[in-house]
Amino acid sequence: MYKDSTARDLHLESSNPGPESNGGSATETPSRNNVTTMPENPKPENEQSAQANAVNAPARKENEPNMSEDFASVLENFEAEQIAEAAAQPTDDHNVIKGTVINITPTHVVVDIGNKTDGMVPIAQATDRDGNVKFKPGDSIDVMLDRGEREEGYILLSHEKASKLKVWDDIEKAYNEKSAITGHVTERVKGGLNVEIHGVKAFLPGSQVDSKPVRNLDAYKGQDIEVRIVKLNKKRGNVVVSRKEILDEVNAGKKEETLKHLEEGAVLTGTVKNLTEYGAFVDLGGLDGLLHITDMSWGRLTHPRDLVHVGDEIHVKVLKFDKEKQRVSLGFKQLSPDPWVDAAERYPVGAHVKGRVLSVTDYGAFIELEQGIEGLVHVSEMSWSKRTKHPSKLVQTGTEVEAVVLNVNPTERRISLGLKQLETNPWESLHNKYPVGATVEGRVRNLTDFGAFIEIEDGIDGLVHVSNMSWTKRIKHPSEVMKKGDKITAQILAIEPENRRLSLGIKQLQPDVWETFFATHRIGDVVHGKVLRTAAFGAFVEISEGIEGLCHNSEATDETGKPMKLEAGFEHDFKIVKMTPEEKKIGLSIRAVGEEASRQEVEDYKQQKKAKPEKEHKGSGSSSSPASSSSSSTTTLGEMLKWKTEEKEENK
Repeated sequence: MYKDSTARDLHLESSNPGPESNGGSATETPSRNNVTTMPENPKPENEQSAQANAVNAPARKENEPNMSEDFASVLENFEAEQIAEAAAQPTDDHNVIKGTVINITPTHVVVDIGNKTDGMVPIAQATDRDGNVKFKPGDSIDVMLDRGEREEGYILLSHEKASKLKVWDDIEKAYNEKSAITGHVTERVKGGLNVEIHGVKAFLPGSQVDSKPVRNLDAYKGQDIEVRIVKLNKKRGNVVVSRKEILDEVNAGKKEETLKHLEEGAVLTGTVKNLTEYGAFVDLGGLDGLLHITDMSWGRLTHPRDLVHVGDEIHVKVLKFDKEKQRVSLGFKQLSPDPWVDAAERYPVGAHVKGRVLSVTDYGAFIELEQGIEGLVHVSEMSWSKRTKHPSKLVQTGTEVEAVVLNVNPTERRISLGLKQLETNPWESLHNKYPVGATVEGRVRNLTDFGAFIEIEDGIDGLVHVSNMSWTKRIKHPSEVMKKGDKITAQILAIEPENRRLSLGIKQLQPDVWETFFATHRIGDVVHGKVLRTAAFGAFVEISEGIEGLCHNSEATDETGKPMKLEAGFEHDFKIVKMTPEEKKIGLSIRAVGEEASRQEVEDYKQQKKAKPEKEHKGSGSSSSPASSSSSSTTTLGEMLKWKTEEKEENK
């Protein structure tokens, strides 16, 4: 701030006043050690005036009041000269001065701008986003003059204006040269992002953020990114930038290099770029390839994230490359041997293996034996019991289980496993425990249209068919004689261990009424019966409890040969005309009963006729003649009808 030695003396004198001056009224300024000169533009008139004032100053010490007034006037003139000189310098709002930081105070940064001149920059203009001062004493700083502004005797400088002016120059240069420039993403706005380039706000459209559409623009907030200025209006302060153009150029270069080495079967290194439900997109260097989920592992994956994550660098094998469409199919599992190649040798049938339960379904459970090898335990192979439970009741996901290999099919990549084979098959020893004909007790577990399932022990169920429930009753449904939960006594009828079948019977515990009937009746016997039901071909007749016979329509005629109409509830005598014990069938006839009656009547008439002459002979005492004897042995139809008529009249 000092133009020459005279002015410096004036300042020293004002800074060290005598006792008589009471400290003076001049403004104090901080001292500095580092002074950087600028080209001077001396003003002779001002220097002469200052020297004249300095020569006259000692003479005024004899008169103190006048001396103080003269000193204030000189200082005021000196400061005016400084402002005038600074204003006369070739600086304006568009000129940037490079100064040096000489001191930092809580409110300002003191800067030497040369030509023995210091200025002050507000501290707010010299701090970063976190509030930390960006400069220290000795650092270079760009400033501009705030014309006519002073603070505490110092020229007020603006680092902000200088920075903006320099930034605009850099922005304009980058725009003209189409070069990249670094910006800081400050916030998300409608349609894109706001990017700050050294204090200048620029707009980054959402479509220009990346080479591919970006769903989450908020993820870029707070990041420093390289952009290219695509539109510039300095007067309005509008700046539009693009990150996509830079990325496209970089990717184009990488793509060209990648295509030189890209061929089917090649092993490349790439970076996982994106994950979907069906796979992962891998950046091979300017070109993306699809790693499908089925080509990630020889084993089962529920989602690609089970194996890889975005940003992972992985080795992949090129499975297919379409040069025209530039589509690349990649594989990861192909880098390791297929575990199914020798699965049959490593997992022979009958071997006991251990594995982890991967999943449980309605039809079974999948067991992972090793990476890429899974086996299925079907629900039917989980327990010897026919009482099927849901697989989740027997095994749980994530647990380790032991199983037996039942079948291996490397071609279809399938292994069948069993759990029940680890236990003894109870059906194999069932014959010894329950021989045919033995009586057992059990509880009714289930009823069906054809019978009832009886549980005789845990896991062993037997079937009582409806035909084996009663000798005498025609049972249409087992609910007619039992209900679920009833305790039943039955007889073992048959055992089929290979089919896991057990036949039971209830009626076998009672005597067989059919056997009794066939043992006590013969063909020709006349029995009394009641019609139960009719059919187109005849009527079914109950001739004993539980015993039915069939009377065909041709056998249902009266004594005159006229057909009889049989209806349910009709009772009559029937003659047994046919018996088939093995089929439990009995043939009945009404017509045969009439014929039998007619023969009996003839025999009765003959006996009566024969007895009458004998009585007459005894009364007369003489023997009968041959003629009468001959006539008694022969009976005519007329005589028979006459005898029947007389018998009816006598009965009246």
